[in-house]
Amino acid sequence: MLAMVYRFLKSTGYLNIHYKQVIMLLVAGLLFYLAIKKEYEPLLLIPMGFGLLLANLPLTGLMEEGGLLYYLYYGIKLGIYPPLIFLGVGALTDFGPLIANPKTALLGAAAQVGIFGTLLGALALGFTLPEASSIGIIGGADGPTAIYITSQLSPHLLGPIAIAAYSYMALVPIIQPPIMKALTSEEERQIEMQQLRPVSKKEKILFPIIVIILMGLLLPTATPLLGMLMFGNLMKECGVVDRLLNTTQNSLLNIVTIFLGLTVGATASAERFLTVDTMQIVVLGLVAFAIGTATGTIFGKIMSKLSKEKINPLIGSAGVSAVPMSARVVQTVGQEENPKNFLLMHAMGPNVAGVIGSAVAAGVLISLVS
Repeated sequence: MLAMVYRFLKSTGYLNIHYKQVIMLLVAGLLFYLAIKKEYEPLLLIPMGFGLLLANLPLTGLMEEGGLLYYLYYGIKLGIYPPLIFLGVGALTDFGPLIANPKTALLGAAAQVGIFGTLLGALALGFTLPEASSIGIIGGADGPTAIYITSQLSPHLLGPIAIAAYSYMALVPIIQPPIMKALTSEEERQIEMQQLRPVSKKEKILFPIIVIILMGLLLPTATPLLGMLMFGNLMKECGVVDRLLNTTQNSLLNIVTIFLGLTVGATASAERFLTVDTMQIVVLGLVAFAIGTATGTIFGKIMSKLSKEKINPLIGSAGVSAVPMSARVVQTVGQEENPKNFLLMHAMGPNVAGVIGSAVAAGVLISLVS
């Protein structure tokens, strides 16, 4: 009888759990806290946190061949989930502000400096070029793009890079405002911008078609992400595929978000995550995001000085592609200084450009490195 009890206890996780797995369970708890208590990107952090929790329960075998999450992970491994997320983002996003004020695309481009600056920093720390490219993309504050490029160039780093990317996306309201305020004067933050011109339906329909033709020919490796982004937006703007649009905006996007979050979290097992490399990735990711925010804001200041129109430099910080969170942060910070400030739609221009810019940057890196 005692032998049977002992065998049973040996088959449970209680006698097989390692202290590193306990640490990872605490990390999962932190993600739940940020998502539930602070309401930072709960749609992303809750599935990711639960996947992390499942992966670090001993003896479950969920990520081993034959396990549930092992098969769901193929959506990441084969590069399926990130483009589908982009499809949903395109279906939900209004490109009108970028079309109405195309020069704000320069702000989105400026914010990508963090990607390439951090790439050099990662190389200096001893990471390989494929690994450094995957780490640098965190600076775009674009989780799906980070997952897409990492799954192709450095799949062994997928867990820490994905968790860092999505965590910093969730922490946009905390990370960005101090940088924005440090780089702008009170007078600059109070600048009121003129209302954007109306954008016609024809412009909105033609925009995604023209962009994907031009960029698809220039950078084929970026087409899976940009193609789905533009396809989703075309469905939104054409007005004749409401059923497809509704499915994309709701059911499809929700299902893919669940699968992506669970499997990304499940890649962060204790033996992979609790390493010196992971700590360096987390720090480098923060540096990348900070540089992207700073360069976007600085370029906004330059544009404000050179432009005949009134431009609030805060909108430059929205050039990182955390849509629409960073644009909302611009609105919040702007209204703190001037209650009459309505910067949300102006910030959406560089915000959308940042999404496109991060996908282009990923395409360039994949072309050069793979």
